This record gives sequence, structure tokens and C-alpha cells, in this order.
Amino acid sequence: MGVKVRKYKNYCEILGNGINGFRYKKNLTLNARNSGTLGRLLLGLLIKSPQEIKLIGDKSLSKRDFSRVTLPLEKFGAKFYYIKKNKLPLSILGSQSIKGIKYLENKGSAQCKSSVMLAALNASGTTSIKAKKSRNHSELLFQYLKIPIKIKKTKKYDFINIKPPKKIKAFNYKIPGDISSSAFFMVLTTLAYNSRLLIKDVNINPSRIGVITILKKMGAKILLKNPRNYKGEKIADILILSSSNLKAINCPSELNSSAIDEFLVIFLVAAKAKGISYFKDVSELNQKESPRLNLGSKILNMMGIKTELTKDSIKIHGQPNLKITKPIIIKNYLKDHRIFMMSTIAALTFGGQWKIHDKDSINTSFPSFLKIIKKINDK
Repeated sequence: MGVKVRKYKNYCEILGNGINGFRYKKNLTLNARNSGTLGRLLLGLLIKSPQEIKLIGDKSLSKRDFSRVTLPLEKFGAKFYYIKKNKLPLSILGSQSIKGIKYLENKGSAQCKSSVMLAALNASGTTSIKAKKSRNHSELLFQYLKIPIKIKKTKKYDFINIKPPKKIKAFNYKIPGDISSSAFFMVLTTLAYNSRLLIKDVNINPSRIGVITILKKMGAKILLKNPRNYKGEKIADILILSSSNLKAINCPSELNSSAIDEFLVIFLVAAKAKGISYFKDVSELNQKESPRLNLGSKILNMMGIKTELTKDSIKIHGQPNLKITKPIIIKNYLKDHRIFMMSTIAALTFGGQWKIHDKDSINTSFPSFLKIIKKINDK
């Protein structure tokens, strides 16, 4: 897209060209690979492209619904062309007369909301968004960068008004640790015997820490140490201690959006908890890299855990004393990185002989996952 990026060992420099500073080449194809976030946010940035740009992804991403972002982006004036309805590959042709829109985001998807917010940077007038509660990293970054944004919060929705900025100043940013990646080690420590783990400098944005709230309700011992503010985001060190007295939960659905990527490992805690845990209104899990609700239930069944599954809910019958003795093979699960990591944590905490395929899937989000597992184990 004509933006220079210099990569170094622990950081990169981006030499920005200003708002809509892309150089649009003919016959350009962009590959989002496995990342739905990348693919959907890119489309918001390409809203003024004078050339058709093709967006492709891997086999998994090509099965996911892109109409949830292309429909609102069409309201700005962009045009989209699909080969297969609502799926990648697709082509976008932007418009030079982009105007602000009114948009209702009622799925609780931060991806959809953020795609529209990025499009609003190039739209004349005001873009007004009524968004069901979801992660608010984009809003916090807009505020930090002094982009004209107004936010009004109610219990269920956020009302967001954005006007295009004249320019965005260059800035430095140190990305905090990811709560979603941390969740796997939080659950590993919770379920392990006589263990303690401190994870430093993790983003504890209130819209992201549903996993901590849920695990603590189930009896996990998790403490936030040294909380502080970093450019609008809250960060802290997370201390986790083993817990042997876990209890089932009737999980409040208002926590779903703040824990949507962590439910697979939360299900492992429910499998170890005393009683029947109930998670409802979680159909969004089946809209991820794989149908995670269905596959998570299947893996629990393979482990010997009874589940009751519907299209948008799951009941998990916990077995605190479960020890797996039979071999378990995890294969052909659409190379979903979180399925791989969930299965690894399950093998380490429930025992048994596991053969888990597709380890390269973690390269999409957490390439050092197995190295950290080994490092913790060596200690």
C-alpha cells in the first residue's frame, strides 16, 4: 500500500503518509491469511480506493462471513464483489465521495465496529454508531490520538460519534501483554497442582477481562498487581495460584463479549469444577476460525466430560476427579490456533496420552506458546 515499514528485533517503525496516504496499485491482492480482525479492519481502511483491491485469506478465513462489515461499508459508498456470497475472496472498489453514516452494530463485534470507525476517518461529516457492548481498544486509541470522537455509554449500548481528523500525529506505542494469550497460562496454573505464576504487563481493559471475572466466580485465585494506566489502557501484573475447589457457574451472558476468545479454556475449568456449568448466548463462538462451540464440546466429550449442546449454549457436567487414561487424537479441526492451545492445556492438566496435530496454527497468534510452556515446565 506504499507505506514504509522498518522491522527491528523488538520493534518496528511505520513511516506514515497521512490519512488516506496509501498508493493504490492496479491488480493488487492483499492476503489476510487466518486473521479475521486484519481482513475486516483492512476493508474499513480501503474505503477510498480508486482501484479494485482483492482480499483473500486461508481456507479457514474463507469460510467466515464478511457481509457483517461489507454491508455497513457499502453505506459509505464502497462497492464489493464476491465470487461466493459473503465469503472471501472479495474485491473492494472505494469512492471519492465518502460521507458519514448511521450504523447499528447489534452483535457485540468489536471487529465490525472498528472497521466502520476506521472508515469514518475518511468520511465527510459525522459517522454515528450505536454498538452493542464489546471491546473498546479502538475508542481508547482514537481518544489518545485526539481524533474527534464522542462516546455515550448506556448499560447495553455505546453511542459513538466520529468526525474525520485533519491529521493524525506520529506516536510511539509499546503494546501491552495480551489477556487472551495469558488466559491459557491462567487456566494451566489454576488447574495444576501447587503452582504459582506471575504474568507481567498485561492489558486489563475492562472490556477484555471477562475471563478473569468468570474464573474468579468459579473459585480461581487470581490477583491484579501493580495496576496502572498506559495511554488510555489499563495494564497490570496478574498473579495466579492453583485452586483445587472449583465450582460450576451459570455464566452471565453480559460477560460473553469480554471473554469470547477465552471460552475454550474456560470450558476446561468447567470440566474440572463441581456441578453443571451453563454458558448461554455464545453462538458467536461458531463464527470464529472454526465452529469453536461445537468443537469445544466435542473435545470435552472425547475427554469423558458430558455436555448438553444447543446452537447457542452449552452445559458442562464437571468431574473434579477426572483422570484421562485413553489416547486422544486432535486432528482436522480447521487448524484453529485456539483449539490447538486448548488441547495442549487439557493434556497437561487432565493427563492421558494426547496427539495434537496442526501445531503450526499457533504461528497466527502465539508462535512462542510451546516455548513458554516448556520454559514453565522446566522451572
